[in-house]
Amino acid sequence: MTVTKVTEISNSRVQIMIDNEFAFVLYKGELRIYHLKEGEEISEEIYKEIMETVLPKRAKLRAMNLLKSRAYTERQLADKLRSGGYPEEIVKAAIGYVSSFGYLNDRQYAFDYIEYNKESKSRTRIINSLMQKGISKEMIEEIWEENAGEDGKRLEMEQILSLMKKKHFDPSESTYEEKQKFSAFLYRKGFQIDTIRCALSLDITSI
Repeated sequence: MTVTKVTEISNSRVQIMIDNEFAFVLYKGELRIYHLKEGEEISEEIYKEIMETVLPKRAKLRAMNLLKSRAYTERQLADKLRSGGYPEEIVKAAIGYVSSFGYLNDRQYAFDYIEYNKESKSRTRIINSLMQKGISKEMIEEIWEENAGEDGKRLEMEQILSLMKKKHFDPSESTYEEKQKFSAFLYRKGFQIDTIRCALSLDITSI
């Protein structure tokens, strides 16, 4: 194996290419410790030490420190570690490590997110947001039923009525075109068509 390129990526870190492929990121001090230079061979022993001891330990500590500041989904944490230059196998090992202690739990993340947002965001918006964070739609919908259940439609209706009052929109005094425009506004916010139609049929002056 040959170190084909060493690229500085910050004042303290460098990216190492081995045989013209990305290998890992090291601190400059480690570069000196292991005597790694462009165009020179890297021994199997040193490569193994870096990949099996140095980087796994660092990635696990990095994952733990990230989770101290806020919750992450598995995908979010993995992406964060990848952005730090950790090879895929090291990322997987770190994810497995923190998951084994219960510090990373997508189901709990989704439950907490729904609990916090269900009164201010539509069901569709919540589902889309969690899917972007890497949680499966099936898991989200299951947890939504556990958390919001039959209250889901009531919560969405309350949100729509709140938006109507905020926008000074009264369906009983609106034209067909105005209703269509407001329906499109609500739909973009993720509300279900049947809930929107129900809300638009109400006389909000009596609410």
